[in-house]
Amino acid sequence: MPLYDARGKRNRALVIGVSRYQDPRLPDLDAVFANPDELGRVLCAPATDLFLPQEVTPLRPDTPEELTAALRTAAREARGLLLVHFSGHGRVRRDGSDLHLLVGSSRVAQDERRVASHEAVSWAKDVLPRLEDSRADRVVVVLECCFAGNADDSFRTHEKPVSLLMAAQPNRRIFSGTEPGGGTLFTRAVLDILEHGIEGKEFVTFEDLAGELRRRLAGHTTPQGGAWVPRASKQNTVDDVVVSFANRGPRPRRTPPVVRARRWWRTRLRPRLRLLAVGAATLALVVGAVLFAGQLRSSGPCPPAQELRLLTAPEAEPTLRAAALAYEMSDLNAEPVPGEEHVPDGCRRTQITVYSAAKDQVAQGFAAADRWQGEAEGTEQAPSGTGGQATEPLYRPGPQPDLWLPESTVDYLQVREDLAADAPATLHRIGPVAYTPLVVGVPAERGLPDVEQAGSSWHEILDDAADRKLRLLRPSPVLSGVGLMHTIGLYLADDGMPVAEDSGAPAPEVAERAESRLRAPGSQYAGSAELLCSLRPGAAASGAVPRATAAPLVTEKSLADANLGHAVGNCPALATVPEKDDRYEAYYPSGVPGLDHPLIRVTWKGAADAERREAAAERFADWLRRPGGGQKVITQAGYRGVNAVGRAAPPPTGSPLRDSRAGVLPDAGVEPYTAGQPRVAQVLAAYDSAHRPGQLLFLLDTSTSMADGGRIAEAADAVGRALEVLGPKDTYGLWTYPRPGTAARDRERPVERVPAGSTDPAAGRTVLERLQRGDGGLVDQGAWMREALTAALDRLRDGPAGRTKAVVLVLDEDDGAGKRSAAAREALSDALAAHPRVPVVVLAAGKGGCDAAPVRHIVTDSGGNCVAGGPGAADTLAGLVASFGTGGQEAGR
Repeated sequence: MPLYDARGKRNRALVIGVSRYQDPRLPDLDAVFANPDELGRVLCAPATDLFLPQEVTPLRPDTPEELTAALRTAAREARGLLLVHFSGHGRVRRDGSDLHLLVGSSRVAQDERRVASHEAVSWAKDVLPRLEDSRADRVVVVLECCFAGNADDSFRTHEKPVSLLMAAQPNRRIFSGTEPGGGTLFTRAVLDILEHGIEGKEFVTFEDLAGELRRRLAGHTTPQGGAWVPRASKQNTVDDVVVSFANRGPRPRRTPPVVRARRWWRTRLRPRLRLLAVGAATLALVVGAVLFAGQLRSSGPCPPAQELRLLTAPEAEPTLRAAALAYEMSDLNAEPVPGEEHVPDGCRRTQITVYSAAKDQVAQGFAAADRWQGEAEGTEQAPSGTGGQATEPLYRPGPQPDLWLPESTVDYLQVREDLAADAPATLHRIGPVAYTPLVVGVPAERGLPDVEQAGSSWHEILDDAADRKLRLLRPSPVLSGVGLMHTIGLYLADDGMPVAEDSGAPAPEVAERAESRLRAPGSQYAGSAELLCSLRPGAAASGAVPRATAAPLVTEKSLADANLGHAVGNCPALATVPEKDDRYEAYYPSGVPGLDHPLIRVTWKGAADAERREAAAERFADWLRRPGGGQKVITQAGYRGVNAVGRAAPPPTGSPLRDSRAGVLPDAGVEPYTAGQPRVAQVLAAYDSAHRPGQLLFLLDTSTSMADGGRIAEAADAVGRALEVLGPKDTYGLWTYPRPGTAARDRERPVERVPAGSTDPAAGRTVLERLQRGDGGLVDQGAWMREALTAALDRLRDGPAGRTKAVVLVLDEDDGAGKRSAAAREALSDALAAHPRVPVVVLAAGKGGCDAAPVRHIVTDSGGNCVAGGPGAADTLAGLVASFGTGGQEAGR
């Protein structure tokens, strides 16, 4: 990749840090105060070798004018590299758009529909135009503020090559207002990388910096409890920019003689010729202005493109991101859109933000559509009433969408059924844009010799799978459209006949028989990709079902991805295709409807640009279904396309489904779902009847080591997510350990924050919110997990019969290891082995993850499961909890 080296050129760095705010609703950020000086020091260090001291401007602005004036000056003076770094508060509109950078005099807007631009600096209207006007060869911007990732939504420059590094993903807060001084976490990591380099790298490029930050922050969480993942983006450039020449080698890199000569010229000889140089430059600018004036008048700069927000399921997000980018760069997106004001020819009309959420989160968002817009401007409390627990809709599920692409028509029917009559959102079903059949993945070395890969009924597949001692694993019907549609197939297409409108309610014995074959403790995941990720060779062992006997109920597309070594869930792509023994064969149960991925246009009451937004959405929807447009991207990703009449089309040549190693049957048919919403309700009722209520006990480590890297926030978020999926008949308890005190008997006794047998999730959420705020009482001593877990298992086993029981253990490590008696270790072993066996689901937040010896021992002996901390952990844990709380697994199977 070409590299841009700015050494010796006229560079400028504007380092902005805002730590003091006049508005009492904006907490001061003590840690930010040191950022400008520290970053200025590192940028001028000999090892960094890019900037001279006079080229770096630290700034702590009180007014928007101070910031914009300094930015204008830096942009005007830079000829080589322009670096802009901002750290401070950020705010967006309630729909997640229009990022504003807040300065000392900024005020939180009183009008919930806007951000007061005269009190803050608009990223789109104030910053980007000044960057576009810069005379620098390259521009690098680093944003460290809440909602920094939202800057990517309006990141558009007409010609200027700009690289943008955002401290976190969209809709994430990164400052809580309680950080200590001495530099922020993110900037401290940036400083270390720029000053000391990266192991194995001769210098640090922009992309190196972004990648190293993602690696270093992988163990940290945002104040919301989400994974801290920096985001990078570029405009009008494919090359990379060197941002530091520091390296960790034994000898520092020497500055080339030509660079030293340039600097000598600029700092010593050039000032003596300043008058002549200024005169010549002025003349050149005047001549240039005359020559280009006519062109500038005729074309003009491009205004920000119209943003459309597309909400989808996690598995489809990567494909739709690629499709959105292809559309944005297409010629069609440069044509006029009805309802738009004058836009110069050649400008892009639409930009599309793609984001994803689990099925239940989307349903909760639409059910509470009247207050979907959340807390983007600083509202801290959720409204009371139905759905009041969704306190951060910008975090889950995200900004209110203009387009929604669920996994199936069934998901759409459920949401439409629960949408209030007076809701401000209206759903318009456009039609399917892709298909993918549902399949059963059978380990290639085992197979099902007595059934055909396509055309066999579920009844036949279940019988042969039982004979082969395979354990069928299903994504959660609560969190996943894939899991729900598989359940519909199991219940209504048991005999191999297609699900029809007059199929009738599922027979209770059919539902019970199907669920009995799926009763592998903790077998349900948040989706196909997460399930297959957990089964990938080398992944953290799930514990409940050995990979060799696991048969996942997934989609054809996700199974092909796993077989070909593509990225699935949180598992990155493999360097090579897995060996045959590590691949699966796809079996297609007869009569089971596939996923049709219908595109839904969402209109919102009161939208000022409704005509233009509707026209833009319709145009994108039409492009998605064009063979030469979106269909090309969709089929290249492994989905079936859509033909002229809206049915599934055979995969084209070049589709990954045509690869013999994919393990699928690309010409197998895809059944549509035609039975309507009543059958969905009947299937869910049968699902509830086939399961016993759950009794869960959450056991949470609250020792001070959980504060490291934001683990307690991540853990509290994951447990809160799990509470969302408990059914109305399920009960739970929330215990923490260790108990404050110095005596051994205190350390060994957990604290009952919410008594076992409780039914109100609000009590648990209150405890979790206190832990996230830091006032929940972390205990400054080791967490003796074995004693606390023994007590939890004994309590559940002594509880009422007739319920599915499980312990959910959250920890970073067993701090009491080596300090306890042999009797304590034996007591836990006895409790794990006792009958009826109580499975333990572990969320392992420590560095050892699921591979830590105590975790492996607990999962194996209890027949439970493990989730490693990190991105996606909350949804994965919720899926496992749903399998106990509403999945009716029999303890001890």
